[in-house]
Parts: sequence; C-alpha cells; structure tokens
Amino acid sequence: MQIVTDPAEMQVIADKLRSGRQLIGVVMTMGALHEGHLSLVNLAREHAGTIIMTLFVNPSQFGPGEDFQRYPRPFEKDAAMARSAGVDYLFAPTAEAMYPEGFQTTVSCSGITGRFEGERRPGHFDGVATIVSKLMNITRPHIAVFGEKDAQQLALIRRMNRDLDMGVRIIAAPTVRENDGLAVSSRNIYLSGDERKEAPAIHRAIMHAGGMLAAGKKDLKAVAAEAGRMITEETRFKLEYAAFVDEESFEPAETAMKGREYRLLIAAAAERIRLIDNQKFLA
Repeated sequence: MQIVTDPAEMQVIADKLRSGRQLIGVVMTMGALHEGHLSLVNLAREHAGTIIMTLFVNPSQFGPGEDFQRYPRPFEKDAAMARSAGVDYLFAPTAEAMYPEGFQTTVSCSGITGRFEGERRPGHFDGVATIVSKLMNITRPHIAVFGEKDAQQLALIRRMNRDLDMGVRIIAAPTVRENDGLAVSSRNIYLSGDERKEAPAIHRAIMHAGGMLAAGKKDLKAVAAEAGRMITEETRFKLEYAAFVDEESFEPAETAMKGREYRLLIAAAAERIRLIDNQKFLA
C-alpha cells in the first residue's frame, strides 16, 4: 500500500491508473477505522481492481461546538487496517493541502440537505459536498462506495453526482451493526457505559416500525411517532427526529403506498454524542 499526502501526486497516480485501464474504486473516510469502513473496502473490491481510501478529518463539515478537535485520529492503526484490508493507495492529505490559503469555493446542494441533519447541523452538508467533490476530482474514481448509515449524506452525494455529471457509479453499502443491533460508528466511544447498554433500543424501535409496516400500517407519521416513543421511554436519549422519507426522492413521506420503498430516519442525542440510524422498508 502506498501512502500519498499530496493532492497533485494523487491526481497523477489516478490518471496513470486510468490510462492503464485500471478500474478505480474509492472509499472516503475520516479515519478511526472500524468494521463498517472495512466492509466498504470489501464491497469496492468486488467492483474495481484498484482501491483508494481517503483519510481526512474534514474541518468544513464540523460546526461550532462539535467534536472536530477531539475526533479520534489513530493514523498508524488506521494505516495498518487499510493495508490489511487490501487498500492500494491511502490518500491522507493535510487540511492545508486541501484548503490552501485563498480557498473560496463551496459546493452546496439545496432541497435534500434542508431538513433532518442539515437543519440541526447548519453548513455540515456544504462541507460534505465540497470535500467529496474535491476528493472525486483528486482520486478520479469509476466507483465510490458510501455507507447507508449516513443515509442523508448518501442521498446528497447521489444527487450531486447526477447534477454535476461526475460520472461516478455510487454504490451503497449496508450498515454494519454490533451483535445487539447498534450501528457501528467511530463516535460510539463517546457513549457512557449506561448509554451503551441503552443504545440498541434505537435499532429495536426501527425494527418495530418495520413490523408495523409489514402488518399493513399505512400512516407513516404515526409509525415513526411510535418508534420515537419507544426510544424516549426505553432510554435516556433525547429524540431529535423520527421520520420516513421516500427512498427515491428523499422527500418526507406520510402515507405508505404499496410497492414503494421508504426509509425511516432516527436521530437521538446522548450527553456527548448524537446517534443516527435508519432502515429501508418496502411497503
């Protein structure tokens, strides 16, 4: 595995790979790697011959009071995990290399980003869209794999890819979970012991909602409210939202139509961490 820190060097490498008819797959991360990230690499390997992993804690997607300064950065461990997973190139630039003096451009996507996470984290998705655009330009991938755990981010990237004619095949990877259902996340280390014990209730609530849909319930607003009530009653977490969106448009959905796919989105806040989770269901 080759570690690259210079954006221009990474571009040259990617261009040479393309010239040599190599299919490039990219997996974008902020480091603090876990099994979820490795599952993205494995999926990328099924579709591409050369895998580039990006490792960059992007300051522009963190808001005031968020955890940019304390976000874990175990680079040596991350590099070893990437190497063991079969990554070919690890692109790990500095913030100064990605946002040099005089940098003025921001990529913004309205609509999809105006609610849920976008409403609670102003500017977050502008930071995501900007860095993903830059990393696409630098790594020149044919395919890019993103996890379904960050469903709104995935919807944004798909929309941006279409709207800006990037020509990259976006592949969604299923959420990786602990044995008790908690979605794997780098930030789970912030959970206290008691919070960790309660956290799987979020996934149980989501599965309960899925059972209601399978039983023929059509009122998605009521189903989401029931899932939210379960979380509020069974945990100390503060429910921020529980809502269904149409899987194709990512627009809020209130009534299920047979044969359509919907995704239940949930966010709940603990003392030092916000937990987000979601699941797709067929009505």
